[in-house]
Amino acid sequence: MSTRRTLPPGARWITLPNGERRVELVLDIGTHPGTGARRQTRRRFRTVAEACDAHASTHSAVKSGSHVPTAALTLDDAADSWLAGKRNLKATTRGGYAHALEPVRAAYGAQSVQRLTKVQLDSLVTELMAGTLPRSDGRTRRPWTGRTVALMLHVLGQVLDDLVKQGRLARNVAALVERPRHRPPQHQTWTSDEVRAFLDTAKNDRLHVAWLLALYGLRRGEVAGLRWEHVDLDAATLSVVITRTVVDGLVIETDPKSEAGRRVLPLSGTLVAAFKDARRRQATERLALGAAYIESGFVVVDEAGRALHPQTLSAKFEVLIAAAGVQRIRLHDARHTAATLMHLAGEPVAVIAAWLGHGSAAFTMRTYAHSQAGALNTAAGTLDQVFGGNLVTSV
Repeated sequence: MSTRRTLPPGARWITLPNGERRVELVLDIGTHPGTGARRQTRRRFRTVAEACDAHASTHSAVKSGSHVPTAALTLDDAADSWLAGKRNLKATTRGGYAHALEPVRAAYGAQSVQRLTKVQLDSLVTELMAGTLPRSDGRTRRPWTGRTVALMLHVLGQVLDDLVKQGRLARNVAALVERPRHRPPQHQTWTSDEVRAFLDTAKNDRLHVAWLLALYGLRRGEVAGLRWEHVDLDAATLSVVITRTVVDGLVIETDPKSEAGRRVLPLSGTLVAAFKDARRRQATERLALGAAYIESGFVVVDEAGRALHPQTLSAKFEVLIAAAGVQRIRLHDARHTAATLMHLAGEPVAVIAAWLGHGSAAFTMRTYAHSQAGALNTAAGTLDQVFGGNLVTSV
């Protein structure tokens, strides 16, 4: 007995210009409420089974009055639906995707997704890279880099490709747009002398421990999210368990970026002393404020015990850089500085990867041996030598 399925009513095989075969399904979906004209939906599928399923679901939706014509689906609706379906995304990743889609949604969000064209996207890319596209508040956006534009097209492509797979869109026009060339960002790093000069300026700063942690290789969110309960001064270790990051202007607490990001690091003698100074300082401030002091439990806090906003850390870092008179770098580049100095000191790349908590260090691990606890202790000694000569003061 043949198991071949027959085409559903309103379907036929067609051949596309590229030679591929598709099942084209045309169904009546009622009449237009304003004109009374008959409305139809036309969709294409790779298999008869997909066409049969679509026929059954569409017919049922039309009969129950719940069918929404594809032409009514806006780009905003499509983007919202796609983001809502990404249940396993971390909040930071979801926020990044939403941010990447902002320009195209601002320009064409209210437009039917069926009518989005390559010409529109090409024009948008040109404006973004030239910095001539106005924002919703009327101000002009800063020029986007090729990397950022490519991310926008990638995310938009996923939204449209999802609709194509559902049979709700004929093709993914984002895939037709040429990606702009872009160079990988060049991270600036400090030399050992610059690190010492900066730390000499920062040694009396109330956030001294934060700057040491950044130059120890921790991410900004890991520094901002470090709690006292995750610091063991007797064992001279700290555990990276929480990160405090900014998503859509709000600070959220999340797990580390990857499983490798959840790690335990040995503390250098310099850092142990800095942690003790920070704890004494907080005790003094707690005593001065009394009941007004907030017991947040974080290591990096303001004078009232409140956890600092990650962006505040970056701003304070820039102030200290100017005071130290060293090369201007981003706070995240302090992490790259730690990796570079350990590399120049001869630490194996596998150890550096484990130290930084990289989620994917396949090449490093294939080339070098897996990291061991003893090697991490050696790395701690390396950084302690880099920090050597910097006085740790008490409150």
